[in-house]
Amino acid sequence: MTGVLDRPAVSLIAVSRPWFWPVSWVPAYLGTVLASHTWLPAERFRALLALLVLGPLIWGAVLAQNDLHDLPSDRLNPRKADAPLVTGRVSVPRLRLWYRLLAVLSLATAWFVGPLFVIGVAGVLVLGWAYSVPPLRLKTRPGWDVAVNALVVGVVSPAAGWAASRAPWGFPWQFALIGFLFAAALYIPTTVTDLTADAGAGYTTFAVRYGRRFAFWCGVLLWACALSFSIGCAWLDVLVPRSTLVPQLFMAPVLVAAYAALTWRPSIFRLALLSLLFGVPTLGFALAYIGALPAVTAH
Repeated sequence: MTGVLDRPAVSLIAVSRPWFWPVSWVPAYLGTVLASHTWLPAERFRALLALLVLGPLIWGAVLAQNDLHDLPSDRLNPRKADAPLVTGRVSVPRLRLWYRLLAVLSLATAWFVGPLFVIGVAGVLVLGWAYSVPPLRLKTRPGWDVAVNALVVGVVSPAAGWAASRAPWGFPWQFALIGFLFAAALYIPTTVTDLTADAGAGYTTFAVRYGRRFAFWCGVLLWACALSFSIGCAWLDVLVPRSTLVPQLFMAPVLVAAYAALTWRPSIFRLALLSLLFGVPTLGFALAYIGALPAVTAH
């Protein structure tokens, strides 16, 4: 078993954290649905290339760079005990090489999706650098750490899916705001799960600066704001189909209560459950959007 784990390909996959890939795939797919008005895009090959970029390539590059600069806290974090760099299965020089290769591959593959898609991928790489690398290292600047992740996951990812078939400047701002609020609410509890390790390494993250309780209530507020804005869009029949209004009114209290229950003492398992629960209204929106296309307009 040890011999298998020591294989470079296995370590490379471990660095890219496959469980993170859907974090960008799902919003990117929703962006594709918004743009194409169909469940499956007409240009399947370009869509598959986009999935390759938004999954293993971009996550591999961003997380490799993050691991290089998070090693002090990762050594204190039980959740990172099996990380290739922590265990020594991967050396620092090799991880730097992997980062460069993955970044180049991300940009090169993105070119076959479209020039505008390349700009988006380059933007994600720049934000990943700003998040992890000194002197900016936005991970240790409370508020900025949340904003960068929310921007990448909640705005850039769905906009990338949209840009695979339509001009990015037509991407609905309402969807960008909803995505940003939800992504921020989902990211904040992750700073709580790593609070002890980050504090021990001297990293001033959102949870380290403001504490567990403030982080919890801030997440609840952002989550509630996202749900409220979505309900408002449904009421006005703008982007979100009006047919979802009543289901949203019933589901919103359930989702707020579930968020509060799962993030009061957050863990990776509980956050995974929250993500699965969030998939219910997400699927409902997609079903309603496709079914109500003649009445749906994005202003």
